[in-house]
Amino acid sequence: MKYKRVLLKLSGEALMGEQQYGIDPKRLDEYAEEIAEASATGAQIAIVIGGGNIFRGLQGASKGMDRIQGDYMGMLATVINSMAIQSALQSKGVKTALLSGVHIDRIADSMSSAKAIALLDAGNVVVIGGGTGNPFFTTDTASALRAVEIKADVILKGTRVDGIYTADPEKCSDAVKFDTITYDEAYNRNLKVMDLTAFTMCKENDMPMIVFDMNTKGNLMRVLKGEKTGTLVTK
Repeated sequence: MKYKRVLLKLSGEALMGEQQYGIDPKRLDEYAEEIAEASATGAQIAIVIGGGNIFRGLQGASKGMDRIQGDYMGMLATVINSMAIQSALQSKGVKTALLSGVHIDRIADSMSSAKAIALLDAGNVVVIGGGTGNPFFTTDTASALRAVEIKADVILKGTRVDGIYTADPEKCSDAVKFDTITYDEAYNRNLKVMDLTAFTMCKENDMPMIVFDMNTKGNLMRVLKGEKTGTLVTK
């Protein structure tokens, strides 16, 4: 394997599958199967997942809800998704630990870099919910933070698109895919890959990221092996 320790970032919306809301059991099982297969090779995998399939703080704020309260609700949504991923992986016999940026002791241990690294070294897939534990930060930023904390080799951002394009390939038929791109270029082109805070953290800590299509069977394993899959974003 090219990458020994990775941070896999998944969107909450991805768990909806063909549904309009919530968690699609079929999609959840497909993701768990891919992650279980990759983990069986000895790769160390930490996972951060968004909560947009359940609740998004910014959406609540746009309808008059207090932004801080809304963001905490969004963090709890990520914990629900993290519990679902944990349960699906455990059903496949994968050793899995759940940590959280929000103190929620009956469900998850509190996140710390030392704890996460020890669990990874012990052969666990480590699911990290609760965002950063603070309002005003996205799960993109949380994934960048957690990747740096666990000393990951790379962030793997699993999406439904096979990389980064000059424009939205689902809307523009002439969009061109990048094989590689720098964080600065992606930001200057206003490509909505991650938010600015996440970009800055990745750039300052020299943390590469690969954006790839998680919905294509076998892609996670291809990325871990270093095969040309998706788009590599570097400093």
